[in-house]
Amino acid sequence: EAQLVESGGGLVQAGGSLRLSCAASGFTFDDYTIGWFRQAPGKEREGVSCISYSDRTTYYADSVKGRFTASSDSAKNTVYLQMNSLKPDDTAVYYCAADTQKARVCYGSGFMIDYWGQGTQVTVSS
Repeated sequence: EAQLVESGGGLVQAGGSLRLSCAASGFTFDDYTIGWFRQAPGKEREGVSCISYSDRTTYYADSVKGRFTASSDSAKNTVYLQMNSLKPDDTAVYYCAADTQKARVCYGSGFMIDYWGQGTQVTVSS
């Protein structure tokens, strides 16, 4: 079965950086799109970034474009989210997710995605 485990969250001051990791098992990247989502208290879950291995495309939400970079290491079966120039509005629980259907991961709020990680907390102070 597919499993995703996030790590790398923490507390950082505005303008700082964090690198999140998502270790995947039970599936091969070639068959899936891997995405990052976040959910802040009182707000709906939103898509942050995704990597589609079927067509080798990436996506970034407008709110993080130019600040966040998604990448992967096939040898380690791990995807990453490098977050720079962090803002207090970036504070949220960050989740990685995987699905064979690109549209579920790269568009919308992640409705009906097959597999989710447990989440990692990112807190950005002013």
